[in-house]
Amino acid sequence: MKYSINHEEKYVLIRIEEDKLDSIQAPELKSAFLKLQSEGSNNVILDLSSVKYSDSSGLSALLVGNRIFTENGGVFILTGLNEHVKKLISISQLENVLYLLPTEHEAVEAVFMHELEKNLRDEAGEENE
Repeated sequence: MKYSINHEEKYVLIRIEEDKLDSIQAPELKSAFLKLQSEGSNNVILDLSSVKYSDSSGLSALLVGNRIFTENGGVFILTGLNEHVKKLISISQLENVLYLLPTEHEAVEAVFMHELEKNLRDEAGEENE
């Protein structure tokens, strides 16, 4: 599977460079998520701009990424979804489970907002102790 990974200060940006996200690519994507988690990454933006088609295996990989990064207090954001992928997510009734944003810029802003809110909660928790 062709993809790029850019490590930024507060997040990791993964760009899928394939037109399909199916049973061939999904296992490798899941492995990439697990590797990033083991390296300590919490916030991931997954750019699906190049993906024109996804099947249930691809959707499963997205759900794995969502679970891996959100269970540790991070955020997992999907961006650049085309109509087919949006429709698959909608049919599967996952639009309220997955964090979907139209652009990478909005996703980056959401990561920084998430981090700011997390820091404020942590500070408030310390004050209450």
